[in-house]
Amino acid sequence: MSHRVGAILAAAGRGERLGLGPKALVPLGGWPLVLWALRPLQEAGLDEIVVVAPPEATAEVRRLIGARGSFPAVRSVLPGGLRRQDSVYAGLQALTQEVGWVVVHDAARPFTTPELVARVLAAARETGAAVAAAPAVDTLKEGTGTVRRTVPREEMWHAQTPQAFRRDWLEEAHRRARSEGFAGTDDSVLVERLGHPVRLVPSCHHNLKITGPEDLRLAEELVRGSTTVRVGMGFDVHPFAPGRPLVLAGVEIPSPVGLAGHSDADVVCHALMDALLGAAGERDIGFWFPPSHPRWRGARSRELLVQVVARLAERGFTPVNADVTVVAEEPLLSPLVPAMKASLAGALGLDEGAVAVKATTAEGLGALGRREGMAAWAVCAVRAPGRWRI
Repeated sequence: MSHRVGAILAAAGRGERLGLGPKALVPLGGWPLVLWALRPLQEAGLDEIVVVAPPEATAEVRRLIGARGSFPAVRSVLPGGLRRQDSVYAGLQALTQEVGWVVVHDAARPFTTPELVARVLAAARETGAAVAAAPAVDTLKEGTGTVRRTVPREEMWHAQTPQAFRRDWLEEAHRRARSEGFAGTDDSVLVERLGHPVRLVPSCHHNLKITGPEDLRLAEELVRGSTTVRVGMGFDVHPFAPGRPLVLAGVEIPSPVGLAGHSDADVVCHALMDALLGAAGERDIGFWFPPSHPRWRGARSRELLVQVVARLAERGFTPVNADVTVVAEEPLLSPLVPAMKASLAGALGLDEGAVAVKATTAEGLGALGRREGMAAWAVCAVRAPGRWRI
């Protein structure tokens, strides 16, 4: 049997109890649930992934995954059926024939980890089938309205996803369930009906399933509580140079002289880039955009700022705010501050209210006071990736 592993992400739920449209698109911490659920499958190193989405949202799910650009294992996004069971069956048909093992995961579980995916898959390779499960910690009662009996909890588990199976077992289980009209609440129960053993792999209650509004609120609290804010500082200075445009924060400033530099010498963007990189613990802009490299000759620094923001986003860092001070005797910058704020806010993906640009002079002191050049200081905060991130 092939060792190649495929995954099916069941993301076709309508999310009726949430009342926010297709569950795959419900935002959590600024990102849709489908991307949260995809992340651990991708990072676990699985060979291929099939995403099963609501028919009306398939195109949007496909666009979101493609725009993110960090899910190369995704083979296809296809429309699901009326029931979860139908959607998983459709996903099975879409996996390549080379796949010998299948991991099934629900898009409603955003906090699964790559480590848990790996443990469930390893257990399945030993027994043929395995399911992530959390041990019951509450006293369990059986009854309707009144207690019929108290159920011993020592051997009780809450079944979760991911679940992993031999492909031939899972395909046979689905075929038999379809032919017999059996509807199960997860895939492991279908395999159990065939008499195959299913290994329990200990998970935790943080691997929660988002079903109703209270679950979403709890998930948002977990995301917020797992992040920290880090602060960075940047500085840049350039001498004046005749015959060059003066560009600050990506805005061309009316001036008889510009600033000397390998790029457009935008001291505001340069200082802000170093502040962002410093907050994320990265090397400075001279490392990423060396002035000796011809590629960056004449580069527009605002575009480089956008690249820095994108690089930090890949590591899970997002800007929170930015504060820049420009020091120069001339030209008068205050009338252009609103345009500079808008330009920086667009590059950082922030509201203008989260960006401050201030202009001052050196009061005639030093090289700046002698009108030999211009400098900028920048301070910014970034939200660092926490325990749970995209």
